[in-house]
Amino acid sequence: MPSGEVILEARDLVKHYPIKTGVIRRTTGHVRAVDGVSFDLHRGETLGVVGESGCGKSTLGRMLMRLEEPTGGSLRFGDVDVYSQSGAAMRRLRRDIQIVFQDPYTSLDPRKTVGDIVVEPFQIHPDFLPRNKWRARVRELLDLVGLNPEHINRYPHQFSGGQRQRIGIARGIALNPKVLICDEPVSALDVSVQAQVVNLLESLQDELGLAYVFIAHDLSVVRHISDRVAVMYLGKIVEIGDDQQIYERPTHPYTQALQSAVPVPDPAVRGQREQIVLQGDVPSPANPPKGCRFHTRCWKAQAICATTEPPLAVASDGAGEHAVACHFPEVRAAIAP
Repeated sequence: MPSGEVILEARDLVKHYPIKTGVIRRTTGHVRAVDGVSFDLHRGETLGVVGESGCGKSTLGRMLMRLEEPTGGSLRFGDVDVYSQSGAAMRRLRRDIQIVFQDPYTSLDPRKTVGDIVVEPFQIHPDFLPRNKWRARVRELLDLVGLNPEHINRYPHQFSGGQRQRIGIARGIALNPKVLICDEPVSALDVSVQAQVVNLLESLQDELGLAYVFIAHDLSVVRHISDRVAVMYLGKIVEIGDDQQIYERPTHPYTQALQSAVPVPDPAVRGQREQIVLQGDVPSPANPPKGCRFHTRCWKAQAICATTEPPLAVASDGAGEHAVACHFPEVRAAIAP
């Protein structure tokens, strides 16, 4: 557990999207994309957020940037209530919380050069840096992320996917933020390029003192970069702890199932590990199950799981900040890491 100060504090974050039907577009229900998420992010740490598609990871990331307005809950950056800010105050706050988007092919304007893309944060925040230093700073940023500064006048289509993501990272760190939201930044890249981008993010963290919220569905990537890991299912965090707790002592059945699905190159280890195959489909977030949301697919579910929602509480082994939302946290996985 990082010992640094809490820089970002999320409490009971909720995002429900209305379902509108009929000619008069009457609201007939809600998609519960994020449904009561709480966590702390410490200065200089990386919090990994994992889960299968549709669990609310990206929506959570956009809420942290306030690209999505919350339905409920609170978010504090230091002593500042993020959701109460507006106008110039919110613009100033955005300097400290930036984002790297998932798709490097659509997150960059194809009509602008690399120089124009990376200089845009300075145009939005003209008091951050004198105008006569913008061009030099853009070159420094390109060099910092491993790109040739001489390519400043090229367009995004002239770069590979990994290079485009480096451009997105350069844009994200241009204003010297304290928190960088990484929304699946390597999912669209080849495996070898993924490793290069992850190593770049780690080196930038050491050099600039950044705190990351690293969103991904690949547990092996998250394990490589994260200090702590939060596992999400149907809009809720079901388990959170440091990387060793999550990967070596997974407690929640869903975390155990995710772990068992990670490919292992060693046939001997693979043969000894329990393989968990979940039955059924993921329930709709528009109509989540009552009680524990995972009980419809859980092989350990009992009657209480269908009626009572388990709180996110410290696991029974007393492992510090290792918390799990399960009625039976004493049941441990017999899965090799």
